[in-house]
Amino acid sequence: MNPLEMRASLGLAGIYALRMLGMFLILPVFSLYAVTLPGGHDPMWIGLALGSYGLTQALLQLPLGMLSDRIGRKKVIYGGLLLFALGSFIAAIATDLVWLTVGRVVQGSGAVSAVVTALLADLTREENRTKAMAMIGMTIGITFAVSLVLGPLMAKLVGVPGIFVLTGVLTLTALLGVRFFIPDPPLSSFHSDAEANPASLPTILRHGQLLRLNFGIFALHAAQMAMFVVIPFALTETAGLDKAHHWQVYLPVVVVGFLLMIPAIIYGEKRGKLKPVFVGAIALMALTQLGLVFSLHTFWQLTFLLGAYFVAFNILEASLPSLVSKIAPADAKGTAMGVYNTAQSLGLFLGAVVGGWCYGQGGAVWVFVFCCTMMSAWLLVALSMRTPPPVKTKMFHISERWQGDAAQLSSRLRAVSGVQEAVVIAAEHVAYLKVSQSGWDEAGVQQLIKETY
Repeated sequence: MNPLEMRASLGLAGIYALRMLGMFLILPVFSLYAVTLPGGHDPMWIGLALGSYGLTQALLQLPLGMLSDRIGRKKVIYGGLLLFALGSFIAAIATDLVWLTVGRVVQGSGAVSAVVTALLADLTREENRTKAMAMIGMTIGITFAVSLVLGPLMAKLVGVPGIFVLTGVLTLTALLGVRFFIPDPPLSSFHSDAEANPASLPTILRHGQLLRLNFGIFALHAAQMAMFVVIPFALTETAGLDKAHHWQVYLPVVVVGFLLMIPAIIYGEKRGKLKPVFVGAIALMALTQLGLVFSLHTFWQLTFLLGAYFVAFNILEASLPSLVSKIAPADAKGTAMGVYNTAQSLGLFLGAVVGGWCYGQGGAVWVFVFCCTMMSAWLLVALSMRTPPPVKTKMFHISERWQGDAAQLSSRLRAVSGVQEAVVIAAEHVAYLKVSQSGWDEAGVQQLIKETY
């Protein structure tokens, strides 16, 4: 990457992390705080307040991405960050659960994730874009892990309202970063690898393999949010831990989950065993949820099962985007990821609401029965998934001066050894390829690309 691309990648990854921080930082302490507010006697309302962020995210993510194509990336990002900050301040001063929910809804309406991705595509060359996107993906995972540890500590220092205030202040600071640190793109254009194309939606929504993955990310995050309606109460009641000390449980289980995830992902990718690793992680997740049905009153069993949960969660969270990239049509990856992200946000919303309802109706046992059911359904769906091809995505820039036949060049690229799929889109001046993990003829592809200059 050149200095401008590195600057853009780091800056936009930071903005993405900030948005995730606003969601994750309150996750381990939200239920314990919400129950102290007027209206907090109803667990379903607690779930609604927690998950409402995801609803507005799901509804607005794709439309705001498309709006940025028309009025400019930074304008939409400015508006989204302002809404996110406003929602944070509303949540901070909320005196009851209704206003806390309003704050979360407004927070979620600043849904600029798709716009941030599009701006990153504007500011990076095709050959470096995958690396830049990977930086954002790593940032999300790190933010989640750090938030579980920092959330209880910050709640002790400044309280949950203080966390919301800090989130709002940091968001306003991020506005300055967008204005003065993130470069202005010389040209904003549509990128099939990073943005949703309405014309591709019917194809993506009918794609059986992608539908399995979309259900998976929905189920994974539905179970996550349902769990975190209950887990803070379980740690308090089972272990007698004050919420300020919950980090003492989260820190080791998160670290163990992260360390064990790495070799599993490497083994799956390098040995072509991604499906067995993926299905195994779902099975582990289902067993973990089943175990939690019977282990909420034993501290060490609860801690062990949380550790197993984070191993499975981290493997699945890292595997799913990779699988979407491998399976989606080469010229519709952005659309596939847009639908995937929408399914994730819907899972955040519905999981929290259903988790709250289950907790109110039958206590924590009902919540984990719901989570186990979701994971078991996903396991059945995943077992019928085709083994993903051992491929990786490559992009190559096509000269703006080139006037050749895109279909013919696509066909010639597909004939190169190791190239599984190739689509040239002349309007975007780019060739999208899926190539074998190793042994593909990169020199042959480069030679064909050179002919366009």
